Amino acid sequence: MSAELSLQLIDTHAGGDVSRIVVGGIDPLPGTTVRQQMEYLRDDADGLRKLLLNEPYGIPEMSVDLIVPATHPEARMGYIIMEVMGYPIYSGSNTICTATALLENGMIPKQEGHQHFVLESPAGLVNIEARVENGVVEAITCEGLPTYIDTYRASIQVPSIGEVTYSIAYSGGFYALVDAAELGFALTRDEERRLARCAHAIVEALQIRGGFSHYTLGDVGPLPFLHFMGPVEQVAEGFYRSRSATYVHENVICRSTTGTGTSARLALMHHEGLVQPGDRLETVSLRDSGFIGELTRARRDGNHDVVDNTITGKAHVLARSDIIINRDDPMVNCDGLHHILTSRHRTVD
Repeated sequence: MSAELSLQLIDTHAGGDVSRIVVGGIDPLPGTTVRQQMEYLRDDADGLRKLLLNEPYGIPEMSVDLIVPATHPEARMGYIIMEVMGYPIYSGSNTICTATALLENGMIPKQEGHQHFVLESPAGLVNIEARVENGVVEAITCEGLPTYIDTYRASIQVPSIGEVTYSIAYSGGFYALVDAAELGFALTRDEERRLARCAHAIVEALQIRGGFSHYTLGDVGPLPFLHFMGPVEQVAEGFYRSRSATYVHENVICRSTTGTGTSARLALMHHEGLVQPGDRLETVSLRDSGFIGELTRARRDGNHDVVDNTITGKAHVLARSDIIINRDDPMVNCDGLHHILTSRHRTVD
């Protein structure tokens, strides 16, 4: 007799970024909020993240989203985001994928036309608008986090690169924003490895300088992300487009432009007087996928100019599957995981 350990997954992608949505197999987590449940996973059950983002089950370029019951009465469901760099409190692409999976899997019933509901992320409540046509989720629009510019056009000496000019934005994590052309990039797919190496060098140099402090959250650790900005093209009145690429971890350039990267870019453009509330920016990735960010409001919060925004994108369901966790496999490590598996109580011949 041996324990059958399994997880139920829905694999999705938005703009090329794969998000594995865990819809079954995990026990209820302790915590009175989704944020506290995320902290429990991070501190006491990190094995789930490691299992699904490493061989033989996954790769670091993927993300994982665990569906949990909402703790807030306004929210339909909660979700916890896991990436190779840890546990971001918010992600646009993961939110788009999670909302789509919940609808396509019937966990939130679909309604034809425009449908509104609320999800609970570790960052708090997120308003969602789904556009459903002929029973298919064609687009998800989700709120981005309030975003602001922390540092504008500073410079740093980076080994092997030289002097680099950068700005810093907060949009759910701290981002370094750099001009791609100034660093010799046209943001084409063949540059992906060089972009990753360049971004890693810049982020390492910035991390040596120290962490960044959010004006309400405090110290959120070292800066993890970098966003390469291409030239801005005006497509129509109040509508702009720019090629972009987002770095999230050593050797990892996101397939999409990322929702938080798009929010960061909107904040910088507003800081420079290039966009106003109601204007939209489409960021286009190395793979020609895109997200559309809209600046919905600009406001003053204490000593900071903050922009509110939404991110719109489309996710696709790739697979519905059961992951069988074989504890006899030498490549599988259940440390930090076994105690939260629902199936740990069942045995099979």
